[in-house]
Amino acid sequence: MPVLLLLPLLVLLLAALWALLLPVALVQRYRTGRARRRAVRWAMGLNGALLLVSTAVFFFSAWLAGHWVAMAVPWAACGWVAGLLVGLAGVALTRVERGPPVDYYTPNRWLVLGVTVVIAVRIGVGLFRAWQAWRVEAHASWLSQQGSLLAVGGALLGYYLAYNWGMRRRLFGR
Repeated sequence: MPVLLLLPLLVLLLAALWALLLPVALVQRYRTGRARRRAVRWAMGLNGALLLVSTAVFFFSAWLAGHWVAMAVPWAACGWVAGLLVGLAGVALTRVERGPPVDYYTPNRWLVLGVTVVIAVRIGVGLFRAWQAWRVEAHASWLSQQGSLLAVGGALLGYYLAYNWGMRRRLFGR
C-alpha cells in the first residue's frame, strides 16, 4: 500500500526534474548544434536516408492525425516547406574548412540559435495550451487546435533534411 502512495509523488518528481533539466537540454542543443563537425560521407548518407524515411512516416502520421486535428496535412506541409527553405539557407551560411586528410564544417550560430528558439517557443506554447485546456470544461477541444505542432515538427524535419542533403552535396559533390 505505501508503494501506491509513492506513485503520485514519483510523477510529480519526474515532472519537476523535466522542468529543471529542460533549459539545460536547450543550452546543450545550441552548443552541440553550432560545434565544428567532421564531414563523414557514409554518416551523412545514412542520416539523409533515415531523414527521408522519417519524412514519409511524418506525413503518414499527419494524414492519420487529420481525423482529429483540423488541417493536419496542410500544416505539416507548410512547416516542411519552410524548413526546407531555412535548411537551404543554412547550407549557404555554413563555414566549410577543407583539409588534406578530412573536411570540417561549422553551422551558422544564428541559424542554430533560431532553430533552438523555435523549439523552446513551441514547448512553451504547448505548455500554455495544456494549462488552458486544464481549466476549460470542454477537455477534448484542445486536440483539434494542434496543427501548429505539426507545422513545427515539419519545419524541423524539413530543415534537417535540406541541410543534410545540401551539405552532403556541397562537401562531396554528387
